[in-house]
Amino acid sequence: MAHARSAGSFMIGGDIPVNRMGFGAMRVTGPGVWGEPADPMECLRTLKRLPELGVNFVDTADCYGPQVSEALVRKALHPYENMLIATKGGLCRYEAGQIGVPVGRPEYLRYCVAMSLRNLDVQRLDLWQLHRIDPKVPTDEQFGVIRDLRAEGKIRHVGLSAVSVEEIDAARAFFPVATVQNKFNIVDRDGEDVLAYCERHDIGFLPYFPLGAGRWTATTGSLLSALAKKHNATPPQLALAWLLKRSRVIVPIAGTSKVDHLEENVAATSIVLSDADMGEIDRMMGGERSSPS
Repeated sequence: MAHARSAGSFMIGGDIPVNRMGFGAMRVTGPGVWGEPADPMECLRTLKRLPELGVNFVDTADCYGPQVSEALVRKALHPYENMLIATKGGLCRYEAGQIGVPVGRPEYLRYCVAMSLRNLDVQRLDLWQLHRIDPKVPTDEQFGVIRDLRAEGKIRHVGLSAVSVEEIDAARAFFPVATVQNKFNIVDRDGEDVLAYCERHDIGFLPYFPLGAGRWTATTGSLLSALAKKHNATPPQLALAWLLKRSRVIVPIAGTSKVDHLEENVAATSIVLSDADMGEIDRMMGGERSSPS
């Protein structure tokens, strides 16, 4: 059985080592990331399987459910021995399928941290990420309260999500940025400049939708199928292996609610892509990639 340590490790914040195949806990909720999952026992089995497979980094958020994902993570994995549980706050969701509305008022961000501390049953959040910067609230106010929460010992390391290089620079005037979570995968590569910045500053890069949220087109799968067959893999496994090869700071956080799918994702850590493979993938995906924005 493949083990997440096969992908190597990365130091979050310079002092928390994690294996470079993480887990995104958005999908252990109901349809549209709303309410309880249809099969909570399978979700719990999936979460409990993580440490057995060497997955010691879990990414969740208070708005997944809302609060359903955090509760299941606590039930399955608390007290989180040798695991880093990261969560996010600052994004409100009011109904199933809604992307969410950023809310960055300082009092609300304090509330998010307080609730995540309670939901996860910890005294400190080892990695808390601002889910979105709120354009309606001065950035200095948002970053300022996060700095204060870190000084109070409620947050150990801070991450950002869906940000530009300029926004990361602005945040670093208030606190060290340990991670950045932007959309990035074998097809969607608009974040190359942010990834390069993270590499220069040793910031962990957590690509959300590492498999395009499961929306593999027939064209994409067909393009990758021959190379995947060469590696005795599936096209989604090849896409995860591509991320692992693409940069030493990338920690994929593929999510699922099924044990067998989790095992399939972790098995991607055993795929060794050559530079020639990477070049071939880039040539194949040239027509599928998003153009820079």
